[in-house]
Amino acid sequence: MEPVPNVTRADAVAAVRNPLAFIAERWTPTNRTVRRAALAALVMAVVIVVTGGAVRLTGSGLGCPTWPKCTDDSLTTTSAMGVHGVIEFGNRMLTYVLCAAVGWAIIAARSRKPYRRGLTRMGWTQFWVVMSNAVLGGIVVLVGLNPYTVAAHFLLSTALIAVATLMWQRTREGDAEPRPLVGKPVQQMVWVLVAATVLLIALGTVVTGAGPHAGDSSEVERIPLDWENVTKLHSVLAWIVVTLAFALWFVLKAVDAPKGPLDRTRDLFLILLGQGVIGYVQYFTDLPEVLVGLHMFGSCLVWIGVLRVLLSLRERPEILADVPGPSTETTLTRT
Repeated sequence: MEPVPNVTRADAVAAVRNPLAFIAERWTPTNRTVRRAALAALVMAVVIVVTGGAVRLTGSGLGCPTWPKCTDDSLTTTSAMGVHGVIEFGNRMLTYVLCAAVGWAIIAARSRKPYRRGLTRMGWTQFWVVMSNAVLGGIVVLVGLNPYTVAAHFLLSTALIAVATLMWQRTREGDAEPRPLVGKPVQQMVWVLVAATVLLIALGTVVTGAGPHAGDSSEVERIPLDWENVTKLHSVLAWIVVTLAFALWFVLKAVDAPKGPLDRTRDLFLILLGQGVIGYVQYFTDLPEVLVGLHMFGSCLVWIGVLRVLLSLRERPEILADVPGPSTETTLTRT
């Protein structure tokens, strides 16, 4: 067993002043560890969306009727609040797990050698998005599950997933200038796909805000739109996204694109088909909570899939340091 190095007073002061730098001086994670840390943050970003949906679908949105405490007199749930209080408070506690995952990603990125500032910045971006969404979640409770704030809460979670996906992808790449793998028209087509997916997700929040799952058993404000008409519009937009993904795959085959973009587009198409099946089944079976929850999970996968298609259109190799050639080495040796 290796001896534990003594920590001097100067070390303790340095750790307090800049703990990340202190850790980075003493720990160098492998690339695999950094990738796993980024993936853990992404997984937890999806988990918090799914558990947030469970809070809503079980009618536990006001299980803790205030914020930041669970009640005016208690920081945690009480036995009198029943299962709804436990579900709502449990989801709040998962925020700390998410913070821990994001914190691990930040520490791993900061400690990597050589240091990559961009990775660390993406980790900190996730942290501030989580903090902002935690505050917004509190506002959602304080305003009694106002559907517009609920929609904003979900969309901010979607932004978190986007940053987490980007960081995970960047841990698998270098820092050289990106080199496009496909032509400009294909890139523009993918950006149209991304825009259509953003509209699809945003319209999904409107469907939720106008639909029957208000998130609590009490009288909760709903978006004043006809739920079935909004759902049909959402379905039309979903078919547009599916068509774009299908057409993109054929275009990539026609231009003999590399394997990466083709594989990512195929994956996205399969995810969209599964999401579409769940969507239609839940619609014709009067929105059972389990299927609605699966649909929310599918929404996260669709968004990740679209982003992976976008990020697969370029490559970023490692920046190689200048290494002296054989002639230079020979000259130096002789000298």
